[in-house]
Amino acid sequence: MQTSLTNRDGKTVIVLEGRFDFNSHREFREAIDQAVKETPRDIRVDLGAVEYLDSSALGMLLMLRDKAKAAGKEVALAHARGPVKQVIDIANFGKLFTLV
Repeated sequence: MQTSLTNRDGKTVIVLEGRFDFNSHREFREAIDQAVKETPRDIRVDLGAVEYLDSSALGMLLMLRDKAKAAGKEVALAHARGPVKQVIDIANFGKLFTLV
């Protein structure tokens, strides 16, 4: 998986591309630490280019949510589609995150 951080409209956007699974944990962890530290407001995770995610990815998203909440920031998940959106819906992440 490839990870990049950008700033849009006062939000930090973590853009993910490829397979989001346990093998991505180190890279994702570094991205969330940087995002939580640097963003003035909210964090958005752009899942538009993610082709697959598993339960460990869901756990990493929950870890991001907890770290952001502790820092007084909100997390939104954006552009989930296809099988990725199905997994997010089945896991009821719409109750835990803002979905855009």
